[in-house]
Amino acid sequence: MSIKRRHFLILGSLSSLGLAGVWKMFQLRTSWGTDAKAAVPSNVEAERTIVPLPASPPILRFISVADTGTGAEGQYAVAEAMEQYHRENPFHVTVLAGDNIYNNGEFEKINAVFERPYQPLLQQNVKFYACLGNHDIRTGNGDQQVKYAGFNMQGRYYTFRRDPVQFFALDTNDNADWKNQLVWLEKELSQSTAPWKVVFGHHPIYSSGVYGSNQSFIKTLTPLFQKYGVQLYINGHEHSYERTRSINGTTYLICGAGAGTRPVGRSEWTEYSASRLSFATFDVYEDRMFVSSIGTDKGVFDRGEIKVRSA
Repeated sequence: MSIKRRHFLILGSLSSLGLAGVWKMFQLRTSWGTDAKAAVPSNVEAERTIVPLPASPPILRFISVADTGTGAEGQYAVAEAMEQYHRENPFHVTVLAGDNIYNNGEFEKINAVFERPYQPLLQQNVKFYACLGNHDIRTGNGDQQVKYAGFNMQGRYYTFRRDPVQFFALDTNDNADWKNQLVWLEKELSQSTAPWKVVFGHHPIYSSGVYGSNQSFIKTLTPLFQKYGVQLYINGHEHSYERTRSINGTTYLICGAGAGTRPVGRSEWTEYSASRLSFATFDVYEDRMFVSSIGTDKGVFDRGEIKVRSA
């Protein structure tokens, strides 16, 4: 990457964070666009045993990634790892958790930041299901992305089901129609007969990264998750990987290192966190789901288990 290009990305990221975020980032120790293991506390990257997956095939396999839309080296490195994983472990659903087009959601970049990097997967009929990030709404409020066939969005918030899993996509931006969206979400969750419920949006609820936890979402969203048995919430925004322990029955997963990285720490509810270019995979069985994180070296660096439960 050229020096000018690197400076542009750094300045753009700094401006998007704001003063508070920049200060917190430097407190966490800064790193940009690389697999920055040095930026993570040593206890996070310690030697650990990865639990093997069951020998039997899962009912459903899907993956998630976020904060991808740069068209730069980091995105292509993660995309290559996704493609190799698909060759060895086929999947047909990818959750794309926002910031699909940097820096301002300019839809004319769609080929450079989506169609070209993921062409091998798209040609294998892998469907990407997107939500809108804060960068996506900077141009036309993201309307072109909502209408774009490649993102399979049925609106700014929507739901779809694949086998035993029902997915609920949210618009977590400040200008979202929160009044109607929350009514819709509770209605859809209450009517769902799926044994597995997965919600995804761009912004974190629990986070040990630059932005931290969102107290408003903790008050408005987590009671619905607990009431209706949501086992997993997926998001980006933080350019890192973090998996929480079960919090009142829900695991919170950040997979925002799809093109670049920022530092991440640990909290009392953190099961594992890392500042590494990566994506997450999910192997769904009748009674449990295995979450795995895969880096650009194609290796698994974290794996956790989520158990199914009733609302």
